[in-house]
Amino acid sequence: MDGTDKRKRKPRQGIWRLVNFRWVITITVLSLLISMSLSYLSTEALANVGNLAAFLILFIFIALGILFDIIGVAATSATEKEFHSMAAKKVKGAKEAVWLTRNAEKVSSFCNDVVGDISGIISGATGAVIIARVTGGLGPAPAVVVSLTVTGCIAAMTIGGKAAGKALGIGFNGTILFAVGRLLSILPFSFDKKK
Repeated sequence: MDGTDKRKRKPRQGIWRLVNFRWVITITVLSLLISMSLSYLSTEALANVGNLAAFLILFIFIALGILFDIIGVAATSATEKEFHSMAAKKVKGAKEAVWLTRNAEKVSSFCNDVVGDISGIISGATGAVIIARVTGGLGPAPAVVVSLTVTGCIAAMTIGGKAAGKALGIGFNGTILFAVGRLLSILPFSFDKKK
């Protein structure tokens, strides 16, 4: 069979033409792998640490969700124009920043949905482990108070942090994407500016 005998695909109709199914499948599998890995790491870490370190792990997961939410918002609100002259001058990280803006939908999906949501789920699970430890010897009434306090604090820190982060992501989108681009420029593969 030669290359001329390829079947032509029918173009998708209606709203389905807007959906990139290859990306949806990729991000679904990726989120499964990341969530399993992070869940395993947090479970292993929590099994061998005290309550203070458990709270620190909890704060790290909350901060991770907020940080990636900021990057996702910055990617969707930035324009690539500001990075073109830097990319032409071969400034390290500029080519990656252009790629981030051109692929804002995928960057936002990965940062906000995959990492952000997984961090939220794992921080909730971490909170549940902390609650179980702290309330082990307490009666029902104090246990309920501790449970409500911990879960309320997790929700408040996550939502408040993301609300503040969105303002930062929009206000400093160029600076944030350039910083992320500099980090990505260390990676061994290249980001194609045309994609």
